[in-house]
Amino acid sequence: MIVVIGSINMDLVLRVPRMPLPGETLTGGAFRTIPGGKGANQAVACARLSGKVAGAQQVAMVGCVGDDAFGATLRAALVGDGIIDSHITTLPGVASGIASILVDDNGQNSIVIAGGANDLLSPAHIDAAKELIEQADIVVLQLETPMATVVHAIKLARSLGKTVVLNPAPAASLPAGVLELVDYLIPNEIEAAMLAGVSPEGADAKALAAALQKLGSDNVIITLGSKGVHAALYGGDYTFPAEVVQAVDTTAAGDTFIGGFVAGLASGMDEAEAIQQGQRAAAWSVTKPGAQTSIPHLHELF
Repeated sequence: MIVVIGSINMDLVLRVPRMPLPGETLTGGAFRTIPGGKGANQAVACARLSGKVAGAQQVAMVGCVGDDAFGATLRAALVGDGIIDSHITTLPGVASGIASILVDDNGQNSIVIAGGANDLLSPAHIDAAKELIEQADIVVLQLETPMATVVHAIKLARSLGKTVVLNPAPAASLPAGVLELVDYLIPNEIEAAMLAGVSPEGADAKALAAALQKLGSDNVIITLGSKGVHAALYGGDYTFPAEVVQAVDTTAAGDTFIGGFVAGLASGMDEAEAIQQGQRAAAWSVTKPGAQTSIPHLHELF
């Protein structure tokens, strides 16, 4: 089983010809509400990309939504993808998390998040899900919920002998010692530079990965967008070039990569195969609009 602990948002997506300048009003294009949130996106990607050849992997989500219309829609979307929702908590009197997303004509995005119910995911919610986490093979986390909760969940998962995957996004500093508890750290270049304490300008992926390994994480996989992936694994360093596609919308590409990678590991792939599955899925996702609407099913990749 894969357990994903993290955020559940409704994405409010607006197409724009370009990103607005400060103080500028632009006329936009199509507007859509699409289920998202890094945690939920990664759970959906894990579910859709689980290896059928090795038997479908169960995926469960631990998170919070509000008692509003968005919350009900978000839960229904996850259940519709076969995700176990027994530890998704609906909080009374609280708004569900939302992300306001601008997507320009080049497929690049700009995102502002209001955490809502995600900000109230607590260590107590993690403890309540201990029995579920005990059933997991892999536990996946991000940083769109409170840091204290993320750290508590990592420590619990590690104490139970689970493989821990951390996507340190949005970029933030981590408490000392946390990276030593993470089996696979998967940042992008900006997040990797922040964790390493260097400027992202001109930063070298190989050097960043080496610095992060020195801070404690055995396996560091840095996503580089159109430049591919650099993986500094326990067994050595590897570079995986990206597939060339015409990007329509890059929203959730990183989440799709992580879901494809984790699903690959859970279904018995080696690390290189799992990375390549994640890359193939991420490349497919950027050719479609939206977050969860862009995440492919496994059969669509072949």
